Amino acid sequence: MQNKGLIKVFAILFGLVCIYQLSFTFITTEVETEAEDYAARKISTNVDNYSERRDAVEAQYLDSMANEEIIAGITYGEAKEKELNKGLDLKGGINVILQISVRDILSGLANDSNDPAFRKALAEADEAQKNSQENYVDLFFNAFNKIPDAKLASPDIFGNKTLSDVINYNMTNEQVEPIIRRKIDESITSAFEVLRKRIDKFGVTQPNIQRLGTSGRILVELPGAKDISRVKNLLQSTAQLEFWHVYKGQRFSSFLAQANQKLAQMQKNENSKTEEAADTTKAASEDQEIEALLADAADSTKVKEGNNPLFDLIVSPGYQNGPVIATFKVKDTAQVMDYLTNPQIRSLLPSDMRYAKFVWGVPDDETQTTSLYALKGNRSMQPPLSGSVITDAQQTYDQLGRVAVSMQMDGTGAKIWEDMTGKAYQEQSQIAIVLDNIVYSAPGVSTGAISGGRSEITGDFSITEGQDLANVLRAGKLPASADIIQSEVVGPSLGQEAIDSGINSFIIALILVLLWMIFYYGKAGLFADVALVVNILFIFGVLAGLGAVLTLPGIAGIVLTIGMSVDANVLIFERIKEEMAKGKMQRDAIKDGFSNALSSILDANITTGLTGLILFILGTGPIKGFATTLLIGILTSLFTAIFITRLFIDGYGKKGKSIDFSTSITKNLFTNVNIDFVKKRKAAYVFSGILILIGVGSLFFQGLNQGVDFVGGRTYTVRFDQAVNPTQVQKDLVAEFGSAEAKTYGPDNQLKITTKYRVEDEGPQVDEEIQHSLFEALQPYLPSDLTYDNFINGSDTKTVGVMESMKVGATIADDIKNASFWAVLGSLIVVFLYILLRFRKWQFSLGAVVAVFHDVLVVLGVFSLLYKIMPFNMEIDQAFIAAILTVIGYSLNDTVVVFDRIREYVNEHSSWTLRRTVNNALNSTLSRTLNTSLTTLVVLLAIFIFGGESIRGFMFALIVGVIVGTYSSLFIATPIMFDSVKKEDKDKLKKSSERKAEAEATA
Repeated sequence: MQNKGLIKVFAILFGLVCIYQLSFTFITTEVETEAEDYAARKISTNVDNYSERRDAVEAQYLDSMANEEIIAGITYGEAKEKELNKGLDLKGGINVILQISVRDILSGLANDSNDPAFRKALAEADEAQKNSQENYVDLFFNAFNKIPDAKLASPDIFGNKTLSDVINYNMTNEQVEPIIRRKIDESITSAFEVLRKRIDKFGVTQPNIQRLGTSGRILVELPGAKDISRVKNLLQSTAQLEFWHVYKGQRFSSFLAQANQKLAQMQKNENSKTEEAADTTKAASEDQEIEALLADAADSTKVKEGNNPLFDLIVSPGYQNGPVIATFKVKDTAQVMDYLTNPQIRSLLPSDMRYAKFVWGVPDDETQTTSLYALKGNRSMQPPLSGSVITDAQQTYDQLGRVAVSMQMDGTGAKIWEDMTGKAYQEQSQIAIVLDNIVYSAPGVSTGAISGGRSEITGDFSITEGQDLANVLRAGKLPASADIIQSEVVGPSLGQEAIDSGINSFIIALILVLLWMIFYYGKAGLFADVALVVNILFIFGVLAGLGAVLTLPGIAGIVLTIGMSVDANVLIFERIKEEMAKGKMQRDAIKDGFSNALSSILDANITTGLTGLILFILGTGPIKGFATTLLIGILTSLFTAIFITRLFIDGYGKKGKSIDFSTSITKNLFTNVNIDFVKKRKAAYVFSGILILIGVGSLFFQGLNQGVDFVGGRTYTVRFDQAVNPTQVQKDLVAEFGSAEAKTYGPDNQLKITTKYRVEDEGPQVDEEIQHSLFEALQPYLPSDLTYDNFINGSDTKTVGVMESMKVGATIADDIKNASFWAVLGSLIVVFLYILLRFRKWQFSLGAVVAVFHDVLVVLGVFSLLYKIMPFNMEIDQAFIAAILTVIGYSLNDTVVVFDRIREYVNEHSSWTLRRTVNNALNSTLSRTLNTSLTTLVVLLAIFIFGGESIRGFMFALIVGVIVGTYSSLFIATPIMFDSVKKEDKDKLKKSSERKAEAEATA
């Protein structure tokens, strides 16, 4: 090996750089441990909300240390920016994909047009979106263009004053479309910037926000975020701030009385119709009558004759001269609003109040009540002043010491605000400050018109809520609503458990591999172990240097890399042993062994790397983390196996010492193996055929346990204080949601709960409703003193409640499923082309791809057959697709090594028959095949047993895949290649004989 000195220098420098990169992680870990200890000393567990108080004290301690020098001029703040990033599954936090509503943007661009063609196209696009993968804007344009004579440039649609500088009435639809697409993209970019500003002010370290394509989707990852409800509100709040004049509540006393009387009369008429209908159907059976009565009783929207439909719902009337009409229970707000928006009820309003807009105030968490207000609307229902005039906002305190948010307006806003406050002062009325259609405060004006453009929002805020509101107002409003279509929430305590299990599995797997290499290869194995440890240092160092995120599947990828990196050393050592068996000197055998193994090593790692690259491109979240570590591991493994191991072996050999690449136990293993693999291929075909038929039959009749990634829905990992019966829990959940599934997940006091209830509905209100329903359904199994907030959010030391949750909307579930399909298909195509390029014969590609198809079908069949009986989760989700792609890479790894040896033998032994060539190639690589497979299996089993519940199904797929992949490389890939080459040779021989016969006949 030339340039040994240069390689030594590079390896040492690279190692030092990796240690430097990792030093930041050690610094932050040390400081944060000190902060935890400090908070524990300051706040005992005997005080109320001790966890939240400890968090506050810990945060203060870390803030004070931000600019403190820790070592060698490095401050904690600098180290925090450069530490090894940990993903949600290791640190806890939230990962969401937000869908910016393109529908809202279109409506905004059209000034909320009521044009029939526009509204019809929106409605059709809404319906088509449920079962289509196209972008919403494409569906809208397709629907609009089908409407006869409909023009996008109409003044009532996009040819309005707002867009008059870019769209005129004479434009065709084809001319308008690209302009609208550009405007939509600008709005999504604006939404992205608004969200980024909000997140920057939130105070989470190492946040990640990125646009996903052009569909209006934005990925937000906030590792370490603990207050999940706060995060969701921050992300989804549109910050639609409005200022309205508001009616005095007492003006509606007469209206409420008339509305109550009218509703009672409407109910009486409805009941009379019901009775008349009942008289005409007396012949109906008694059972039918009972069912009808039960249905009426269950209908909460119906009010029995004689009751006060509206008055019965009032908790308390509004106060004298105040803006509150009345106070209601939060649970009754939907019913009240249904009453007040009924056309017959609204017709009772006086003519000067016909544009009144009813809105609710901020709910009181203690009493679960909220106040009703009536804003002074107008024909266009536009507020006199909107939040677009706000130039600055700060969290402050009002005169009573309550948390408030003060705002500063621009010049235009200041003038309108002065006019509004002046009018309110003259009329002795109030101005409602409305945020996202909720009245936060409705103060009166007691000192005359307010100039200068300063205003203030007061309410029942906590300090963090006030800070968040100020941050949102400063960042600006979202141009459209943002719905969470996919989310993953991991509690910090579950993250710590994942770290512990990941480290345990890592250490156990590493020790097993190190011992095995020494056991099998002796001193050479020890050199390989040193290279392996260096390889691990390189992997973590590169991860830290690139700012990549380490996830639990990422740790699995590193551990899997350990197994695969051993493969390169095994290939080298086996080739050296072959060269020494030929009688070569040790020095020459080492040189030729490294040289001859290089082709196989490169081919095997490139095929695995290609599948890893596809995973990286198409994967998200933890799967991308797995692909990242796999790709980095492949590169560092190549360097350490080819160069670092060589340096040690050459250095040891220079001293005149001999190296045995085996031990007394393993010296003669596989040396005289002579299995006729070609002869056994037909039996293997039959065996594989039976396996695949059973698997396909199970797939057809029993199917697969598809996770929410592919079908949409919500999953919650819930931990209880004692063991629970999943069957009984599932019955209670079905009663609540209609459809639900509960399975033991790890220990017997932990369940994974899945439901598709209202999967089509988006919005924070829906999520909140389902979480409340989950809490209510699980009440019999939870501690009596557990509150809803602690059940959902909890703390770092949480032992009961929701440990992890995930939501996937129906639309994005289809996208994930399609992306997964193309990932698998794409990897097969890429590998087929690579093998065709490398081996120049389509038969090699055919054999490899058939073997891969075989492996994928067998793994799918095993999962279909066993998912109902195995004691761990076997869902088909993104992690499973990652496992399938890894199996493809591993299977090809094995196959390519055999193909390389066949190609080598064909060139060296041209006189050999194809049967002899294939058999000798398989036998000569058998030691390497079994050694690598066994090492990889040991690693995977260590992760499977000790690596935590969340990746157990993922590991099981890999274990099955490694076993099947090893089998298929020996009995499927090579025999298929053999049969196809043999058939081609026979055809050539037949054609040659025919040509010879023709020539003889002509002669």
